[in-house]
Amino acid sequence: MVTAIVIPVILLYFYLITKKEMKVQDTKWLSLENIPQEAVAVGEIKSIYEEKQRYYYHRYIFVQEIKLQTKSQQVTVKKITPLTKTTKIETFKVGEFLKVYGCWESSQLVFSHFERIKKNSGLQ
Repeated sequence: MVTAIVIPVILLYFYLITKKEMKVQDTKWLSLENIPQEAVAVGEIKSIYEEKQRYYYHRYIFVQEIKLQTKSQQVTVKKITPLTKTTKIETFKVGEFLKVYGCWESSQLVFSHFERIKKNSGLQ
């Protein structure tokens, strides 16, 4: 008799915990697109690496890692995009000039906003 009551209560408890955890992870997943614009890098794209990664169970992100050649050094910048049904993936080409806005995480600049600039408008 006790088993008939305890087992459904335990299952309900774990279901509610899992549902709450998934809601938190969904919020974190969607917030990956909102990067604070604390730093700016301007340069020419030297190489591009793109991959789809699993973020949390059935949630995926698209990571684009770009090597930018600025006036003084080569900087690695990363764009992380949560993959939803309406997500449009930005395409980059080697040789393009970009101005990216983002924040530093370890030795990489993580960005969400960027501008394509013309070749002759000058690097800053």
